[in-house]
Amino acid sequence: MRAELIVDCKNQHGEGVFWNPADGLVWWTDIEGCALWSFDPATSKSAVHNMSERVCCFAPRALGGLIVAYANRVVLFDPVTGEEVLVTWFEAENAETRLNDGRTDRQGRFIVGGMNEVSGKANSSVICIDTDLSVRTIIDRVSCANSTCFTPDGAIMFFTDTPDREIVAFDYDQANGFVSNRRIHANFKGEPGLPDGSCVDIEGGVWNAQWEGGRVVRVAPNGKIDRVIELPVWKPTCCAFGGADLDTLFITTSRLMSNNSVLEKEPESGGLFAIRPEGIRGVLDAPFNG
Repeated sequence: MRAELIVDCKNQHGEGVFWNPADGLVWWTDIEGCALWSFDPATSKSAVHNMSERVCCFAPRALGGLIVAYANRVVLFDPVTGEEVLVTWFEAENAETRLNDGRTDRQGRFIVGGMNEVSGKANSSVICIDTDLSVRTIIDRVSCANSTCFTPDGAIMFFTDTPDREIVAFDYDQANGFVSNRRIHANFKGEPGLPDGSCVDIEGGVWNAQWEGGRVVRVAPNGKIDRVIELPVWKPTCCAFGGADLDTLFITTSRLMSNNSVLEKEPESGGLFAIRPEGIRGVLDAPFNG
């Protein structure tokens, strides 16, 4: 299977894609381009929304607007007025880390993790922002948080610290938003690329974008790769099911750290891709309920 380019947006670093049924749009961020993007599958029109700084990931709010993870803080953001309400600063004592990957759980909490973008040390963390806006750390000693997603019933959280080249599973305490019983779900040490952003399908399969692997793979519930989607670019970053029937997989990609010779060979780098995997549908993420 091969994904097709649907928006030739040439993002510097496309990431954090999700489907928002409230407006019928696919949303994602160009982190290094300091912009939010949207795409309407019904009209094939896209739009760009310039931001004042890097948005690392974000999610819609049930009450309207967005919860936005900038590099150093999380805010409630009104895209109409530009008003922000601070929720929390992130690792203010550590100049090397920033926020990276995040997703809501089935109860509408926002789970977001950091990365060390300077030295690569495993000294960042993953935090849970609850619906009352309380904040707690749920995973520590993280180098580059990615792949946060949940089984359809919300009982298991998947996660990767990307340099480890494996996706792990945790039992997820849905009443309190804590993780326990860490175990390896899928090992990518013999596979091309590194595990980046993920989403799940209705059967509990984990779809993972393989950074510098040129593909997205499906990890079946038994931990084995059973589907591979090829892309004509080297750096896919994240994926999410969307569309009215949740049957289209949307994939963001990056041009980050690609030299001119690579970009000449891969002119679609940084674009938004899509494919309809036969017989598969996604799971709708809850909006942030805070």
